[in-house]
Amino acid sequence: MLFNSYIFIFIFLPLVLIGWYGFNHYKKHQLADLFLAGMSLWFYGYFNVYYLAIILVSIALNYLLSYLLTKIPQNSVHQKIWNRAGLIAGLTLNLGILFYFKYYDFFIENVNAVFHADFALKHILLPLGISFFTFQQLSFIIDRCLGRAEHYPFLNYVTFVTFFPQLIAGPIVLYDELIPQFQDISKRKFNSASFARGIYLFVLGLAKKVLLADTFGLMANYGFAQTFSLDTISTIVVVLSYTFELYFDFSGYSDMAIGLGQMFNIKLPINFNSPYRSCSIKEFWQRWHITLSRFFITYVYIPLGGSRKGKVRMLINTFVIFLLSGLWHGAAWTYIIWGVIHGILVVWDNLGIVGIKGREEKRPSRFHIPAWLGWIFTFTLFNLSLFFFRSESILGAVQLFKNLFAANWTGKLYEVAAQLDISEIYVIRQALDIITPSLVSYVYLIFMVLLFALAFFLIFRPNAYERAENGELTSAKCWIACILFVWCVISLSQVSTFLYFNF
Repeated sequence: MLFNSYIFIFIFLPLVLIGWYGFNHYKKHQLADLFLAGMSLWFYGYFNVYYLAIILVSIALNYLLSYLLTKIPQNSVHQKIWNRAGLIAGLTLNLGILFYFKYYDFFIENVNAVFHADFALKHILLPLGISFFTFQQLSFIIDRCLGRAEHYPFLNYVTFVTFFPQLIAGPIVLYDELIPQFQDISKRKFNSASFARGIYLFVLGLAKKVLLADTFGLMANYGFAQTFSLDTISTIVVVLSYTFELYFDFSGYSDMAIGLGQMFNIKLPINFNSPYRSCSIKEFWQRWHITLSRFFITYVYIPLGGSRKGKVRMLINTFVIFLLSGLWHGAAWTYIIWGVIHGILVVWDNLGIVGIKGREEKRPSRFHIPAWLGWIFTFTLFNLSLFFFRSESILGAVQLFKNLFAANWTGKLYEVAAQLDISEIYVIRQALDIITPSLVSYVYLIFMVLLFALAFFLIFRPNAYERAENGELTSAKCWIACILFVWCVISLSQVSTFLYFNF
């Protein structure tokens, strides 16, 4: 079920809110948890009933392992051995499930290519959100084995894993962030202020997705399907379109997820903090997909030694987490190369050779550049890395670089801009078709320029989370939210899935 769908907004969400607050009002707290877990499973299974079996088996096996850890005598001679065995079992279980469904075919393809073998591919259907709910459970099991987490009641655990706002595409929520909130009886009472902020944030996220991301996606999808016929200008426009589609799509989902959480009086962690304002790649990753970076730092970077074992080891550890981040995003060499690119760029930042003027740094840099120049470098490098992230193949990514430096013009830009044939400009287009058809292509170009101008304007303004959390919800904000909501509902006939559903 999609957040940006009629069934979710007008049927599922009202039902789950009424049931949740209704059961809690009458002190039926366990029934409320059971109802929420059941509705969350309906939300997940709506995409494909087959997915339900996978997530339920994953939950059952992880919870069983957590339960078995309670049977280990505390302070016994063999406790460390059993905890280590549990850790190995937990890693094998979760990473094994993730490998089978997400990476098996990729692994077999490479084995066939290297050894000239002919092993059959399984063409396994990738379950939605498997990378997200697997990492959530992995964090719990690791901390259980290390003695940092307690064993929770089964219903609390199920609710933690399946809570529908964050189930499909994050944020990647840790057990100690969510379960204590469900155990806090005071949070089960309706909070009008939290509910209002939640609605406001949900609407802003919905507008990001429906009005901005999906519109940029029209140009991006067309352009990347025409990789080998793009000229220089159209290549720049296409990659910029994907840059804004990716941000408004994923941050829009995260805003909606956090907003939905606040409707239940549950606080979810922020996942984006205006990353396109960053003046270095290192700063970018402190602002983009924050909960994924947190997971890799906590469960990979620090166990590898972090920065405790010297600078060289720190740089290697940094590179490793970005290599894994690339692989996490998808089973393809394009994603791995993308991760390698960002690993190299962050390692470069950590060397401290170039710094940003006016930015506080722990280590002095040899050279300093203005913040505006750092922003240009960062934004440009991120866009170039998306050639690999979005392309279907390495060959396609290389072709985009060739297009970029070919310095040619074929008029392909008019075709790219013409993809913006949306209902908002229908009347203008129809009128021009009658009066002067030759001007229609220029209308698309003007609309494209205005769309990019709006996107650049928004990334330097307070983001949706800042708007919702800072200050009161004034009547002006409420009116704007109402207008955006109606506009989004009218546009839902062109529903599209979220990009990170593929990861």
